Amino acid sequence: MFTDKRLSKAYQNATVRYFDKNSKYIFFSDCHRGDDSVSDEFARNQNILLHALNYYYNHDYTYVEVGDGDELWEYPDFKSIRLAHQDIFLEIKKFFDAGRLILLYGNHNIFLKNKAFVKKYYYYYRDEYNRNKRRLLTGIVVHEALILKNKTTKQEIFVVHGHQGDLMNDQLWRISMLTLRYFWRYLHVVGFHNPASPARNQFTRHKVERTYKEWIRKHKVMLICGHTHRPRFPKKNALPYFNSGCCIHSKGITGIELVGNKIMMVDWRVRADTKGSLHIERYVIRGPEPIKTYHFQ
Repeated sequence: MFTDKRLSKAYQNATVRYFDKNSKYIFFSDCHRGDDSVSDEFARNQNILLHALNYYYNHDYTYVEVGDGDELWEYPDFKSIRLAHQDIFLEIKKFFDAGRLILLYGNHNIFLKNKAFVKKYYYYYRDEYNRNKRRLLTGIVVHEALILKNKTTKQEIFVVHGHQGDLMNDQLWRISMLTLRYFWRYLHVVGFHNPASPARNQFTRHKVERTYKEWIRKHKVMLICGHTHRPRFPKKNALPYFNSGCCIHSKGITGIELVGNKIMMVDWRVRADTKGSLHIERYVIRGPEPIKTYHFQ
């Protein structure tokens, strides 16, 4: 019940964008960018995401980061995150400067709902080499949710991180943050994981996903989210629940592409060719499927 209320509130307050047959969107979530220490799970995939973002920028996509981009629960000093992954932030800046960046906050970067926090840490950065202040994402507005509406059919796609209503990651997020920052952060380095995280707890993940589907069934709207770290792409005649997965799997990163009026799931990973040379490659693993397939009557 509470999840329905929280998701519905996010839907009502969501920023609205329109798309048509010429539109291109890429959705990545749960990068959890850290400080490049041994506990930074994103570090191993930094080059994969950098290559993918460069591809999407050159092919005129709009980049939607569906929450938990920066791991601000574990690493409260954003400067250390930016320095560790400065190439990623400069690539993201290219999307922002071109008017093709949409940032949503999740539970692990919930501080971005605070405009003063965003202004202090994301508007500018200090260039340590030239010893001056430079623009980063100056003036950016971070949203909780996004509604993409088709210009012709008016069909809607609701995009949100997905922690809304998840007790330990929504109402009690401060408790979860403190236990992660001062306890689980050190234990997961040696193989122990936080049981409150839906990404690590199968029972919690299934429970969260059931609430998503109940919301879709009740409100008859397509949903794209993250949070659980499990990529999901519905079969025909199934409820239109899509999950972009995450960017911290050991084998690569997954995302959702919306190209024109078709949607698909993609996988980026390092593969070896016949000569043993390593390459970062993009694979379409589900779809493309026309979005009208998921139209509610």
